[in-house]
Amino acid sequence: MYSSKRKPVLYFKEERRFLSGRCTIYKLFIVCTVLLLVSLFWLQLSCSGDAAPPRQDRPQLLPLDDPSWGPHKLAVIVPFRERFEELLVFVPFMHNFLNKKKIRHKILVVNQVDHYRFNRASLINVGHLESGNDTDYLAMHDVDLLPLNEALDYGFPGDGPFHVASPDLHPLYHYQTYVGGILLLTKKHYDLCNGMSNRFWGWGREDDEFYRRLKKAELQLFRPSGITTGYKTFLHIHDPAWRKRDQKRVAAQKQEQFKVDPEGGLSNLRYEVEARQEVLVGGAPCTVISTRLECDQKRTPWCLLA
Repeated sequence: MYSSKRKPVLYFKEERRFLSGRCTIYKLFIVCTVLLLVSLFWLQLSCSGDAAPPRQDRPQLLPLDDPSWGPHKLAVIVPFRERFEELLVFVPFMHNFLNKKKIRHKILVVNQVDHYRFNRASLINVGHLESGNDTDYLAMHDVDLLPLNEALDYGFPGDGPFHVASPDLHPLYHYQTYVGGILLLTKKHYDLCNGMSNRFWGWGREDDEFYRRLKKAELQLFRPSGITTGYKTFLHIHDPAWRKRDQKRVAAQKQEQFKVDPEGGLSNLRYEVEARQEVLVGGAPCTVISTRLECDQKRTPWCLLA
């Protein structure tokens, strides 16, 4: 409760004494003067309102609404689990990199939160299905690989899949059938391949199987040309000494890892989205999709480590 000694109460009492007194010429003069000033102020506001320019219903043109950015929008799909240090670098870096190139985009971090081994291919499948109708092509993008050369093309790959992290440029992998790291595809091309196989739990081999899918779908693979920075075109920020990869081969996984999966992919993907959050990382926006994958342990018992 406020004390009765506070000023608002005292001001109120003084105001009552002023109004309750006898009506004098001095008081009438003050009241008329106040009314005149209020009228003049209201008149000024009315005139200035009439002189103001008409309101425009169309919003001002924002950078991303600029036609020079083109009609296409990229979904940057980042398969992810517990590599937060790399994510803190990746999101603001890629957001700025793509903005400089005027590439409409949104970054989707597909975070695997189940108890199974990491499955990069299935997470990319999830990202494709969860990317929304506002995007028409995707980048399968490793979180630990940053493009350093601004001449690299991230534009719409209408003619066929575009392997940004070409084996001639990638700092680690140089065999000619390699399509990992960073690969751009239209959504239609990805659907044509039935996505990626869900059989690959642990690290590696899913890209090699996807290369066969591209060939089976008769899609022509394109790679960068005219890039002179060689193996310094990308920065690989993964430290294998600090965070080892899950390269174990369990049970029949040793034999199955080299086989083509003729049926699996988008058609047999099973997952649950636990949460979807819009966050800022270093001031750059991204969407984190916390995902629980399902594993058919009869078909792929190696989804669990023995």
